[in-house]
Amino acid sequence: MAVPSYASPLERAWHYAYLVICGLIFFFLIAPIIVIIPLSFNAEPYFTFTDKMRSFDPEGYSLRWYDSLLTFGMVAPDGPRDAAWWADAWANAKWVKAAKNSIIIGLFSTILATVLGTLAALGLSRPEMPFRRAIMATLISPMIVPLIITATGMFFFYSNPCQLLGLFGLPTNCGRLAGTYLGVILAHATLGIPFVIITVTATLVGFDQSLNRAAASLGANPRTTFFRVTMPLILPGVISGALFAFVTSFDEVVAVLFIAGPDQQTIPRQMWNGIREQISPAILAVATLLVLFSIALLTTVELLRRRSERNRGITPH
Repeated sequence: MAVPSYASPLERAWHYAYLVICGLIFFFLIAPIIVIIPLSFNAEPYFTFTDKMRSFDPEGYSLRWYDSLLTFGMVAPDGPRDAAWWADAWANAKWVKAAKNSIIIGLFSTILATVLGTLAALGLSRPEMPFRRAIMATLISPMIVPLIITATGMFFFYSNPCQLLGLFGLPTNCGRLAGTYLGVILAHATLGIPFVIITVTATLVGFDQSLNRAAASLGANPRTTFFRVTMPLILPGVISGALFAFVTSFDEVVAVLFIAGPDQQTIPRQMWNGIREQISPAILAVATLLVLFSIALLTTVELLRRRSERNRGITPH
């Protein structure tokens, strides 16, 4: 934005100083993310820029660490890359297994969090809802409470979900959720619900409730009113919340460390194991792919935000 012609010298100096400060803050935030991208192409097993990389020698760059994402854990990684090789990679490669687990857990936890979060937001948006503030504070508490505390509580509860029944003299042995896919999905859904509630509630702030009353006056039942009137208008907010819930699940590692078993290794858990057991630049390759994935999701969220503003008659900015 250009400086107005009537600005004083002091205002002009502050304008340019402000731009410099913003640039430095942006560089401080983005530099740790950008630096991993060229390092992921390092031909050597180091986490530093080699002399060949600094001189832009093609021999200093390689895709070996991206290739290792497919070969690590395979039975025959050096065999010909035919159908049998790809089947081996799909079934045995550790990073591929972690990616499959992350996608499966993320999808199911996102569906659960989106449904429950949207229903909660619709209820909390009604003015006649009693104790709205207290209920909202309770539902978004997983965002506020330190995650290590939430994960610890989930671990003890999921180890025996029926243990609270002992307070009423009822049987307490009903199996365990810890170490199962269902347990991890429920834990990630719990962490994703607050994001859905916040985004859908923000969308409902500009929603005209008279539209629902008009639909009811024309003979539409509540189900038809919701799917034909309410849902199309709040859909961008619902999708945005679902994306945030998916990213939360895809990036979560603390609850997985407490709850997941050997068969529920996700990408963050595999990265954690790689840092502890075998430090490899393959972690940088995974981080680069996750950065690109996050950029794509954030772009989608921004496009949905603009669409939501247009639907509500607000000029996007």
